[in-house]
Amino acid sequence: MKIYNLGSLNIDYVYNVDHFVRAGETLSSDNMSVFPGGKGLNQSVALSKAGAQVLHGAVIGENGGLLLDALKDAGVDTARIQKSKEGCGHAIIQVDKNGQNCILLFAGANHRLTRQYIDTFLQDAQKDDILLLQNETNGLEIAFEVAHQKQMQIAFNPSPYHEDLKKLPLSYVSWWFCNEIEGAALFGSESPEKIATNFLQLYSKSNLILTLGKAGSMFINAEGCIKQPIYPVKAVDTTAAGDTFTGYFLAALTRGLHAASAMELAAKASSVTVSRLGASSSIPYLKEIK
Repeated sequence: MKIYNLGSLNIDYVYNVDHFVRAGETLSSDNMSVFPGGKGLNQSVALSKAGAQVLHGAVIGENGGLLLDALKDAGVDTARIQKSKEGCGHAIIQVDKNGQNCILLFAGANHRLTRQYIDTFLQDAQKDDILLLQNETNGLEIAFEVAHQKQMQIAFNPSPYHEDLKKLPLSYVSWWFCNEIEGAALFGSESPEKIATNFLQLYSKSNLILTLGKAGSMFINAEGCIKQPIYPVKAVDTTAAGDTFTGYFLAALTRGLHAASAMELAAKASSVTVSRLGASSSIPYLKEIK
């Protein structure tokens, strides 16, 4: 089983601050670092570091050498990444003294996907291969349709969330990866248990992986619910924690692990990620988790 990740590539500018900037405030940063990032890149790196075979699809700007190097160094197949004269997407990330983050995104070349490119990217995909998607690129509706026609499994991380996502053919999704904010927006409640109930009423044949921060995570489908606690560590930077969870969970599935084992492994990997600074660079290899 192969994983195709059609996902964003961003340059992350990370600023360490005492607190997040308030309206009208000018705030000095203690430090600034530049990292490869983007939910697409982070999830491909996590997949590969967790032992999965992953082909990354994206459009990248001329200033994206840092991003290509990060993918290649992690073992991701980058052969189908297309170059553009437009600049790369980037993110301005504030990390506060508690390790929490807030993120401002600029799409750049991430919004230059075409129907022709998506068809080419998925040209050799087979039934039950996985297409992983996030909401930091354009072309989602096209990708949904192409993958559905090929009888692929669609794994979807609806982040960042906005209402237009509800116009997509969401019944095609096999694997949902949501945090509590996305879960509340999509399934109408802030209660994890109510989110689970509402999800199953809408998508009884699908699977939901719901991450809940310090409250851990839940795996939900028609057969039941699995609750997974976190592994407590001192958080340095929570950037890419959810991406790590997604990558490790899907990689475990491709090896035939049961959902409970996949959740446990993903939780362990995420705990290591938050104990390190940066996005993709903070994601551990499977041998570190073992």
